[in-house]
Formats: sequence, structure tokens, C-alpha cells
Amino acid sequence: MKHLNKLLVAVLMAAGLSSQAQDSNNPWAITIGANAVDSRSSASRDGLNWFDQHFSQPFAVKDNWNILPSVSYLNVSRYIGSGFTFGVSGSVNKIDKYVNFNPAAANADSRGLTVTNPGDLMFYGIDATAKYSFMDLIGTKWFDPSLQAGGGYTFLGKDSFGHVNLGVGLTFWFTENVGLALSSGYRMALPNDERNDAAGLPEKPSLVQHTAGIVFKFGGKDTDGDGIYDKDDACPEVAGLKQFNGCPDTDGDGIVDGSDACPDVAGLAAFNGCPDTDGDGIADKDDACPDVAGPASTRGCPDADGDGVADKDDKCPTVPGPKDNQGCPVILDADKDGIVDAEDACPLVPGPKENKGCPYVTKETLERVKLEARSVFFVTGKAELQTADKGETSQRLDAIKEILKDYPNAKWSIEGHTDNVGKKAANQKLSEARAKAVMDALIARGIKAENLTSKGFGDTKPAATNKTPKGRAENRRTEIIYVGGADVDIIK
Repeated sequence: MKHLNKLLVAVLMAAGLSSQAQDSNNPWAITIGANAVDSRSSASRDGLNWFDQHFSQPFAVKDNWNILPSVSYLNVSRYIGSGFTFGVSGSVNKIDKYVNFNPAAANADSRGLTVTNPGDLMFYGIDATAKYSFMDLIGTKWFDPSLQAGGGYTFLGKDSFGHVNLGVGLTFWFTENVGLALSSGYRMALPNDERNDAAGLPEKPSLVQHTAGIVFKFGGKDTDGDGIYDKDDACPEVAGLKQFNGCPDTDGDGIVDGSDACPDVAGLAAFNGCPDTDGDGIADKDDACPDVAGPASTRGCPDADGDGVADKDDKCPTVPGPKDNQGCPVILDADKDGIVDAEDACPLVPGPKENKGCPYVTKETLERVKLEARSVFFVTGKAELQTADKGETSQRLDAIKEILKDYPNAKWSIEGHTDNVGKKAANQKLSEARAKAVMDALIARGIKAENLTSKGFGDTKPAATNKTPKGRAENRRTEIIYVGGADVDIIK
């Protein structure tokens, strides 16, 4: 018996360690404890009604109850829905107090009842029981009354017989999944044969059994490991927060990723989780100038002269002018080149009349652009602009911007090249990505997108030999090529 106790205690500890909270998500339960058997209900007494015969003295513990001083009761059950559980239990006891009705016996009490020791009869019970819990019905989380019904088989000494049982239970939950379970049940023998044998014992006695034990619920599934069971987790495959029913909020702005239009950047509920950096009431993702406040009419970009043309697109940002004149007054000659802005293709940059007011692109200009472009560096093996060169790459891009802005109608092609190290397909892809990165950086600095294109040539156009480190270094380059423009020609 000592070994049985140790085994059951080990099972109890394992169940406790594996248990998790939230009862509705933990369908399995195990109860381990003790039981008491009362045989008084089997004592037939003439002149008493059925209830008085069986239940008139249910708690005469000292006189009638048989209690084995050991762990003697084990129940395993599973929740099947709507408050119902189904369980299987086993119990063991030793009958050394048997109550019988024998008024002629020397030790009979005033009711004609006697208590005898039948020779330490061993009792074993196996039961299958359906139980209904009233806890959800009455709306509590710790007080759990129940009704139960079922049947099983009783082994009493050398005899064995079937029985049905009806009972009541009460569980006090210490936590959401650990509690103290108490129950009492009437085990009516089938058939209910009240004939006594030679020792004065019924052949198939009906008994009352009481149990008390610690119950553990377990078995909940939490796929993403966020402490919220799959049944209640709106995002069971991705770890999330309890306040969002298990869904993540990556940027911590209080808006779940599934409803957040900008899940990686903290934002405002008014903008579906997107930020409004400049506070102009336009979400950054819809704001053409997210760092500078501006009206909605110019997509969040400032309009200093209030003419409806955003400053970045306004050729005359401080003087109001119509949109079809690029924000400049019709009679204004902003660049003082003698050509009124309405007829000047480059109203802010002086140029000759024969070139519609735009400057000519010179060979000197092309050499300056070429020199600056070759000093734009990237992170090794990537199309990411170098930021660890003390700002040199950014300075080169700024210098290129200053050159190109003087030729507002000129068209340029940004071309990327690599050496022949590596696979051709990878080199081609890298050269295209680097050319586009430079183009995007210039557009971000104010160069008109319609004036720029990007191409990648991989290792197909080496500027030097690929057989030496120096030659390969020269082949890893970005070039900006002039490709023409409206009435713009290179001066020979």
C-alpha cells in the first residue's frame, strides 16, 4: 500500500505541474483522494419507509463509515460540452464496520441496528459516471455544485455485482484548474437482493460512498505559446497579447496587427495605426511630405504662397501663380534670363532663348556627374547605400542633385555595373537594384522622377580588366548618363 501511495502522489505532482489555467480549455481532469463506504443503507428495517431505511443517518462517521487510511480513490474525466463531463473512477477500501438490522442481537441499538466486523472484507469499485456542473449556470468561478449518475461494478470479498449510482458533488476551486472535490453517491446493487447470508450480510448490498480529493484540470492546447489557449485565441498561430485575444501588436500602439495599416510603426487609431509625423492630419503613408506639415489639398506638402501648388512642385514657391504655369505668375521672369516664365521651359534656371530658356548641358557637367557618381558606395553585396563612410555617399548624392537641378528638362539614365565575380544572374539583379537605389535617392532630394531612369548591366560592360583587383574595383560602379531632353543639346 505504501508503494501505491507513492505512485499516486507522483501522479498528482505530475498533473499539477502540467496543468494550465482556463477550465474551458482544459478538457481533462484527474482527481486523487480518499473514499469512505457506509453500509447502513443495506440494513433492511421493517416499519420504515425507503428513504428512512437508507438515508436517515448518513453522517454517523465514527459508527458506520469504513475509511482506509491511504490514497484510495482515483478518477479521470473529460469535458464533453454544455457543462457535462464523463469520467471513470476506481476505489479501494476495507470493510470492518458493517451495519445490519438485527434487533435480537446483543449489541443492537434502540433502532435494532448492529455494527459487526465481517472479517476485514476488501472492497473494490469501478465506476463510469456522467456529471453535470452548475458552475456556469450560477455564474461562479470557485463554487461548483454538481449532480452525477452512472454505473459500475462492485467487488466485495469473494462476491461481485453490478450497481447503478446517483450522487451529488461539490468542488471548491482554489485556482482556475486546481480544486478540492467532494462527492456522495448511492450505489444501488443490481438486482437489489436483500437476502442475508449466514453471517448476516446481504448477498448484494447497496452502499453509500463518499469521496474527497484534489482535482486538477489539464490538456489545453496553446500552439503559439502565448499563454492563451487556441480555443480563445483569435490568432492561434502567432503569439500575441491577452487584451487582444491572442493577436499581436508588433508596434505596441494598441492596434492589433490585423487591423493596423502600419503594423511595424506605432501610430494612431484615427489613421488605422499609421503615424502622422508632421501632425498635419494626414497619415505618413498618404503624405507626400511626411516630415513637413501641409494641407490636404497638396497631399500634406507645404504651399508657402497658397496658390494650390505644393512648394516641391512650384517653380515660384514664394509667389502665387496658376498651376498650369507651374505655380509662377504668367508675366514673371523668375530667372531673369529675358524669357517670361510662361514661355520659359526652365523658369528658375537661366538659359538662352534658342534653348527655350534652359541651360545647355556641357562636357564639363558630364565629367562632374561621372566623377560624383563613381564615389557613391554601397554595403558589400547589397543595394543598400553606404552609411558608414562618414556621410561621403550622402554628400556625393547631394552634389549630383545640385548639378542636375540646373538642368530641369534634361533626361538622365542611372546605370549600375558589377565585376564578373559571382553568378551573372545575381550580378545583373544587384546592378539593377543599385541603379534604382541611386535614382530613388535623387528623387527624394527633389529631382523630378520623369527625368530619371535606371538600368543594370551586371558585368557586361567592364570599364577595366576583371583579372586584377584594381580592375574589378573600377568595374563595380554607378554611372549617370545624359540621354537628352526637350531642346537640350550638349555644347560641343
